[in-house]
Amino acid sequence: MQVFDFGFAAGIFPLILKYLTVTFKMSLLSLVLGIVVALLIALIVDAKVPILKTVSRIYISFFRGTPLAAQLFFIYFGLIQLVPELKTLEAFSAAVIVIGLNSSAYFAESLRGAITSVDKGQIEASLAFGMTYVQTMKRVVLPQAIRVAIPPFTNTFADIIKGTSLAFTIGVTEIMAVAQSEAAASYKYLEAFTCVIVVYWIVNLILGFVQTKLEERLSEVY
Repeated sequence: MQVFDFGFAAGIFPLILKYLTVTFKMSLLSLVLGIVVALLIALIVDAKVPILKTVSRIYISFFRGTPLAAQLFFIYFGLIQLVPELKTLEAFSAAVIVIGLNSSAYFAESLRGAITSVDKGQIEASLAFGMTYVQTMKRVVLPQAIRVAIPPFTNTFADIIKGTSLAFTIGVTEIMAVAQSEAAASYKYLEAFTCVIVVYWIVNLILGFVQTKLEERLSEVY
């Protein structure tokens, strides 16, 4: 009895790779959204902006304290009942928004920790020389903080890529959706999901390699 159909796996592999572009597009858009929101949150928390700091803390607690799958369903299926305009929101866009917001909570904590690692003396000296808070952050703090934040940022991006696998639950056709469809049609679940596991594994190995090279490059610059 043949336990694993290598022929089926070889046939489905190109199809899964074809839809890998959807996963990458979703991941990159979520990454951009996550970093932009995280930067705003980190600066709000660091500057101790009244009210907004508390709102940011609640935001981080919500997205870090609840499952991504529940957030996808809550926003894509649940909020539609409160905001009818969301009915026109496509599943792909909804997935990008939710994954981006989810990742921003992790990016924000990593960035905030990186900001606090910068010597306070440098900040005080910059302010003493007449720089504004924004100028100090832009020219002194963030360039150093980003270097410290690279490893956790890369780990969060890896989580984003893996998190896109949940997008098929709200109707996005990506590699998990393709594998599920092909497996259901042929009952070859082992082969289909083995291909998916291998693809995700290879992508994250490549990401880890890029992270190592980037850290080496930054250590040479600084």
